[in-house]
Amino acid sequence: MHRPPTIEHFRNATATIGIIGLGYVGLPLMLRFVEEGFRVLGFDIDPEKVTALNNSESPIAHLGQEAIRQARSQGFEATTDPARTAEVDALILCVPTPLDDHREPDLSYVLGTAETFAPHLRAGQVVALESTTYPGTTEEELRPRLEAGSGLTVGEDLFLVYSPEREDPANPNFTTRTIPKVCGGVTQACLDAGVALYSAIIDEVVPMSSPRAAEMTKLLENIHRAVNIGLVNEMKIVADRMGIDIYEVINAAATKPFGFVPYYPGPGLGGHCIPIDPFYLTWKARAYGLNTRFIELAGEINTDMPRWVITKLADALNDRGKPIRGSRILVLGIAYKKNVDDMRESPSVAMMELLRDKGADLRYSDPHVPVFPKLREHRFDLASTPLTAEALAESDAVLIATNHDAFDYELIRQHAPLVIDTRGIYRDPAPHIVRA
Repeated sequence: MHRPPTIEHFRNATATIGIIGLGYVGLPLMLRFVEEGFRVLGFDIDPEKVTALNNSESPIAHLGQEAIRQARSQGFEATTDPARTAEVDALILCVPTPLDDHREPDLSYVLGTAETFAPHLRAGQVVALESTTYPGTTEEELRPRLEAGSGLTVGEDLFLVYSPEREDPANPNFTTRTIPKVCGGVTQACLDAGVALYSAIIDEVVPMSSPRAAEMTKLLENIHRAVNIGLVNEMKIVADRMGIDIYEVINAAATKPFGFVPYYPGPGLGGHCIPIDPFYLTWKARAYGLNTRFIELAGEINTDMPRWVITKLADALNDRGKPIRGSRILVLGIAYKKNVDDMRESPSVAMMELLRDKGADLRYSDPHVPVFPKLREHRFDLASTPLTAEALAESDAVLIATNHDAFDYELIRQHAPLVIDTRGIYRDPAPHIVRA
């Protein structure tokens, strides 16, 4: 057996790290390795992104130009060339794992990446998968492709681990370094290598018995959130019908010092994890003859929230003698969460599509997304509208979809004729403010 020669290099930061996928997961990871003195080689299939990074430009707003410039000055380089895999001591896969048109796992990015890079692997390298996926992916899907393509044996020549990302963009309380990282290796030698790799940049690495256990851990974390958000969204609907302020109820319940964790309702789920990950487990569970009814019910509730919000908006307009068709509706915030530019699975976009289908005259305002991007499934030829008193006053309804800190909520209260508040911004009742 070959003991990974890179373990000592991880400990003294003399290893070269390869990161495949330079997005919301890969770039923060790159910056963290660079911060500890590692040379990092980044791989991406998007030549425009590679060029931008090599020109010290950041494709992600909250990371900033200065961070990329500093990384470049410390040796970071981006490339589209998989043949350069031989230069690195560890290869970390941070590629998407979306759902296909049938809401089933789409592993094409992971498996395609493995097949592309495997011929260029060499003995002694560590390969880590960070993409969220169902239990068994690393061992049943990734391992055979790496071994077949490289001619290397996992656990002897090649050291394979699964260590799911736990990024929370724009969260001021946690960083890549301070968020504990779980890691499961195919063999003990793999685990040792993986722990050494991540211990170089993470304060606490949590070793696990297998990649399958680590894969399940990631799903549990996100399903926990999805189920609890589904619960509080359903409670919101009940409270709304009963004329009860759900935010008052949640905040009161949160005063209990044990047995309760506050979750807050919203217009639906967004991001690359929470709306998608439950389906990875439900799909895999069916292979074992199991139905995950509880998880699927939460998914149905959360998926239906944009439609419930638009119904509330339609009722509010109707009370003012206006239909949705032809009404001027200003959507505030189209990113999936506050203070970021990430639009993956954003419920704001789902609500915009519902409004467009009903004939609304749509505009949006989002300081983090100046132009509506070209998305695979969603098309809007729109640019962000400056949030002014005039823009608010000329709207028939203003829909607060994402609660960015940059919005002037007092300005909105004063000048919008009708506000649909999906984020609990306004606690004091007012005739022109509708909770949704």
